Amino acid sequence: MSIKGFIFDLDGVVTDTAEYHYQAWKRLADELGIPFTREENEALRGIPRRESLLMLLKGRTYPETTLDELMERKNRYYLEYIRAISPRDLLPGARELLQEIRAAGLKAALGSASKNAREVIERLGIADLFDAIADGYSVTRQKPAPDLFLHAAALLGLPPTECAVVEDATAGVEAALAGGFTVIGIGPHERVGRAHLVLPSLAGVSLSKLLEQLSVSA
Repeated sequence: MSIKGFIFDLDGVVTDTAEYHYQAWKRLADELGIPFTREENEALRGIPRRESLLMLLKGRTYPETTLDELMERKNRYYLEYIRAISPRDLLPGARELLQEIRAAGLKAALGSASKNAREVIERLGIADLFDAIADGYSVTRQKPAPDLFLHAAALLGLPPTECAVVEDATAGVEAALAGGFTVIGIGPHERVGRAHLVLPSLAGVSLSKLLEQLSVSA
């Protein structure tokens, strides 16, 4: 079945806010007196905020109200950092591919666990290139459950079999596979190797070449 829609993860695919997330989590960890490294931050890639916080706490327990406050504090720090985001922070090839998708009459959705996804794509200047947005507010179960991508596909009015998900995180690849989507993995093979097609980045990737590669890998 031909691909009629694309669902893009945000961080690591369209832009790279990993450094901002790291700085925000690191700031929170320092305040709590918890060691936190860049390697540990890498393990949070694609993981929702609450689960990320629990991983950062490393078994330390807090009342639910405190967990809520810590998540809000981390998000406040993150929002401070992303105020500087602009179109120059788009990853190479992202805008061009989205423009080709739009020009070809295909559909595009954002499928991100981030609750700040709308603000980020507006700051990046690409909100008009998406037909739908599924974010951290859209579903209860986040990646690696397939719910977010299934919701995005429903917003596009397409079945999963007609959508390709573009992901850079293991949890996202697993979610897309569980939902019955064609999956394009962005990044190292050890992280996204289960995807149907693995690319180092979107730099220089044309829509026609991408569809050709997907047809071969199907």
